[in-house]
Amino acid sequence: MSPFWGEVIGTMIIVLFGAGIGAGSSLKGSYAKDAGWIVVTIAWGLAVTMGVFAVGSISGAHLNPAVTVGFALIGEFPWADVPGYILGQMIGAIIGATLVFLHYLPHWKGTNDPGAKLGVFATSPAIPHTFSNLISEMIGTCILVLGLLFIGANEFTEGLNPFAVGLLIVVIGMSLGGTTGYAINPARDLGPRIAHFFLPIPGKGKSNWGYSWIPVVGPLVGGALGAVFYKAFFLGEISTAFWSVFVGSLVLLVLAYVFGKKQSDEIEKSKIAS
Repeated sequence: MSPFWGEVIGTMIIVLFGAGIGAGSSLKGSYAKDAGWIVVTIAWGLAVTMGVFAVGSISGAHLNPAVTVGFALIGEFPWADVPGYILGQMIGAIIGATLVFLHYLPHWKGTNDPGAKLGVFATSPAIPHTFSNLISEMIGTCILVLGLLFIGANEFTEGLNPFAVGLLIVVIGMSLGGTTGYAINPARDLGPRIAHFFLPIPGKGKSNWGYSWIPVVGPLVGGALGAVFYKAFFLGEISTAFWSVFVGSLVLLVLAYVFGKKQSDEIEKSKIAS
């Protein structure tokens, strides 16, 4: 199997299990209905563990564009292979989401809440706030990529590494995921969101494209920060990439704050006017 197909299959496994628990805990008629946040975060952690076990020896199991770009930034992965990996991850995420749709086929019609249906596929903020939502995704993905790098620097008994990665996902979800649903992976959010848009889900509502850029840009920037932070502070190598990512992140946050505040002010004015 080629690394490309490894990324397709590995990401498909993650989304199949991850979106699967989302469907099971959200859709009417499921035995797992209202399973709760603890179950959801553990399931996502195990989903990543299984994905890493499946294709770690084939592609390195990035399974996340933020990981691929972050590793490439610090010279741990060739830039020439980045587009192929990201394409594979996106395809895998769409396939995984489609399988979840088929698996829970009769449950969609019985569930009246369009937001619950979208939540199976894609993330959304608990409190919509552009600046803080972006920061949440940046912080979560920063610690994800940083964690992958410092986990990889340790000696583990053979086969234990994927469990350590899964535990990292669990603790990120439990500690930091309550604000935005912790996409921390552009493919995991955008791929299923695309599937939600095209699939014939009864009463599905809109796909919330206005928010969709945050779980893409936030993780990409956060992953880059995690990677250059590791190289600078763990390895003592401060490069041009470190300063470029740091300054770029500050500019992005300033823009998010300015435009997010403007948007909030306009919403508030429209409420007052009505």
